[in-house]
Formats: sequence, structure tokens, C-alpha cells
Amino acid sequence: MANANVRVRFCPSPTGNPHVGLVRTALFNWAFARHTGGTFVFRIEDTDAARDSEESYVQLLDSLRWLGFDWDEGPEIGGPHAPYRQSERMDIYKDVAHKLLDGGYAYHCYCTTEELDARRDAARAAGKPSGYDGHCRDLSAEQVAAYEAEGRTPIVRFRMPDETITFRDLVRGELTFTPENVPDYGIVRANGMPLYTLVNPVDDALMDVTHVLRGEDLLSSTPRQIALYKALIELGVAKAVPDFGHLPYVMGEGNKKLSKRDPESSLNLYRERGFLPEGLLNYLSLLGWSLAPDRDIFSVEEMVAAFDISEVNPNPARFDLKKAESINADHIRLLDVKDFTERCRPWLKAPFAPWAPEDFDEAKWHAIAPHAQTRLKVLSEITENVDFLFLAQPVSDEASWAKAMKEGSDALLSTAREKLESADWTSAESLKEAVLAAGEVHGLKLGKAQAPVRVAVTGRTVGLPLFESLEVLGKEKTLGRIDAALARLAA
Repeated sequence: MANANVRVRFCPSPTGNPHVGLVRTALFNWAFARHTGGTFVFRIEDTDAARDSEESYVQLLDSLRWLGFDWDEGPEIGGPHAPYRQSERMDIYKDVAHKLLDGGYAYHCYCTTEELDARRDAARAAGKPSGYDGHCRDLSAEQVAAYEAEGRTPIVRFRMPDETITFRDLVRGELTFTPENVPDYGIVRANGMPLYTLVNPVDDALMDVTHVLRGEDLLSSTPRQIALYKALIELGVAKAVPDFGHLPYVMGEGNKKLSKRDPESSLNLYRERGFLPEGLLNYLSLLGWSLAPDRDIFSVEEMVAAFDISEVNPNPARFDLKKAESINADHIRLLDVKDFTERCRPWLKAPFAPWAPEDFDEAKWHAIAPHAQTRLKVLSEITENVDFLFLAQPVSDEASWAKAMKEGSDALLSTAREKLESADWTSAESLKEAVLAAGEVHGLKLGKAQAPVRVAVTGRTVGLPLFESLEVLGKEKTLGRIDAALARLAA
């Protein structure tokens, strides 16, 4: 569905860490733009001075780049509708608010919070809708003068038309909202600061956005925005009402919407744990969409080629960490080995690596990397999987030691040492046969025989393929560690 006229936007607020729901929204917008050959606009909604921060703004840009998203217009690259930070567009919003007031599409509201609360409570008690009741819709000049004499500073409210609003949602089909459920709403605070309800549609209008793909939580505001668009069209500010598509909720534990406060929602968490961008994006794309019923693993390029917004499932999608890790593991295995070795680099250095930089052995790392690549779910797991190669002695906790070193382990280790002494150390298969032979001497199968050897040499009960690990570690260090284990058992 090539359509170069398609213009979509991703417009986050720079508050706190980016979260996976936000990334899923960015992904669907970006994929839609790239699939259609349209334009992807990146815009920053930073009008909330109390919550927005420059640190979050920088983090947002860094996160999008890490994920591989590029934008056609937006911060740092500019575009025909600059600036792309709302904090730099205040004069535009002020001008539009004046036009709405002058055209009768908006009005000043002098109601205090206490008055609004009291009237809402009364409406609820009477079983009526509790939205704004239009109290200030048609004030006389005398009423306005009286309010202003009291020192009241008004907000600006948009005047909703008394009509049913129906639109076709790209994800949910036809939706209808009746007037009593969509009351007049505020667009400018009493201090003159514009609200999201004004700035978001105004920017979409002025930036010629054709499709608004956003979270389901914003669905209730859509009829208000459609009415505002129609007013902006009549004022010559907007050209058309965009098409809307509301993406399903991402659910966390207990059937609750995944919140920014939930630890598993933080994008930084996945980045720090060593998720691949392509693995994470593959999983997030499955939260509401699928490439094919029988296929979960695919590239970003394959997603872009197939993405169709009409195929997004409107039902809530559950975030499953185990499934995310499994998909990421598949993407790790799909990497070229050279690419894998380079992507692991951050976790092979301080502050993650427990060994001194001078003890890191490049040749050993390249030798073990192909075996490690088949075992990891996330890249951060590499550190504990290869630490035995670069530490003077393996890290061994008491539980692992107790689990592997059963009665008779000393005799088994002595025999294994003897067999390994005469094995061919250029062949992992020869090392396996040596331990297998030691096991046979003591009536043990390979699984039981190799357990004490693994803990003696690597410090852990599970890890990379043992005999390939011994080959990379080398004869001298392996036998030295078996000797140390025997001395510990004797003590």
C-alpha cells in the first residue's frame, strides 16, 4: 500500500524513562510510514514544565536511535514544520486559541475547582453525566465583569457541538459518541499555558498529519479532537481530519495495564540486560499484530514489508517476559558470530566484568563465543558464562559445590584428572571421552561424571558446553583447578 501522502507522527513527552508501550506505539507508526513510503514525524510534547526534563529528552533520542528508528522530520534534523518541540511553539498555540475564541468555538470559563466538584457530585447523585455542565457557555457581559471583579482568572474551554460524532477507527471499526458523553473541555489553563487537548491536534493539523496511531487510553479524547479539527478547518488552520487508529493496551501482571511504574515496562531495563533491538522490536510487534499465524520470528524489514494497520488486533495484549526472552534468544542465534562477539563487548568490561582488563584474553573469547551464542537469552548473561576463562580461580558458591561434590567425587576427580592428563587437548571430543572413561571406572554415566569436573573448573553447575570450555581454558589451568578442588575436598 504505497502512499507517499501518508504522514504519521510519534509525539512522546520527555518524562522519565521510555517504556515499552511507548516503543510499541513508535514501532507501529514507524512501520506504517515505512511500509507506505510516507513520512515519519518525530515531535516532542514538552509543555509540562513541572514533569519534562532535558535528560529525558536526550534519553528519548538516544533510545530511538538504539532501536534503529529514523525520522524524516523532527528534532536535530528539522523539516518544513519546525520547530518540533512544543515548548518552542507557544506563540502558535496562543494565536490559534485567540482564533477559536474570536470565532465562537471556545469561551472563557470562570468556574472554580470547588464549584466544578460540587456540581459534578450533584450530577452523579442524580444519575446524570458528570462532565462539565456548560455553566459559562453563554455568560452575559455583566456576569463576566462580576467574575473578573472577584479576581477570577478564566481558563479557555472548547465549545463542543450538540451532535453525535461518528468515525471509523482503523483498528476498531466504526465508533459513535453522543453529545452528553463529550462535554466542553479545557484547552488553555488559567495561567495561559495551552493544554495537550489543544497543542496535540493543532500540531497535527499544521504538520499535515494524515493518520494518528496511538494508545487506546486516548480513545475517549478522539471525539473532542475531531470536533476541534472541524473548527480548525473552518478557521483555515487545518486541511482535513486525520484518520485515527487506537492500539490495544499492553497488559502486565493481574490483567492490569502495564504502567510506567512497573519495572518490566522500562526500556532501559531491556537495554541494560542485553536485549537486541531487533529481538525486542520483534516481540513488541507481536503485542497486537502478527506477520503470520505460525511465525513469531522475523526481522524488522520483514515487519515493515508486511505491516497493515487494519490487521492490528484491538484486544489487550499481555506482556510476557519469558516470551520476550525466548524471541531475543532466537535473534542472538541469528547473528553472524563476528557481530555477536562485538555486541557482547559492553558486558566483557567494567563495571560488569569481575576480572581485571589485563586478564581478558581475546583469543579465548573468540574461541568460546560460538559456543556461548547458542546458550544466551540476553547478552548480559555472557559475563557469568565466560568468567571462568579470565579469573585466576572460578567463582563457586556453596550451593553449587554441595550439589556437585557428592560422596566419591574425590575419587572420580582423581580418575578424571588422570584420563585428562593423557587426552588430546586440541579435541573437545577427546576430553569428553576422557571424562566418560573416568565415569565408567566409577560406574557413572557421563552426566554424573562431568558434574564435579564442571564445578571444579568453571565454578557452576550449568554453563557453556563443558568439553569445548575445557579445550579453550587449556590443559594447565584445567588440571590446576581439579587439583585445587581435590585439595578442598581433602580438607
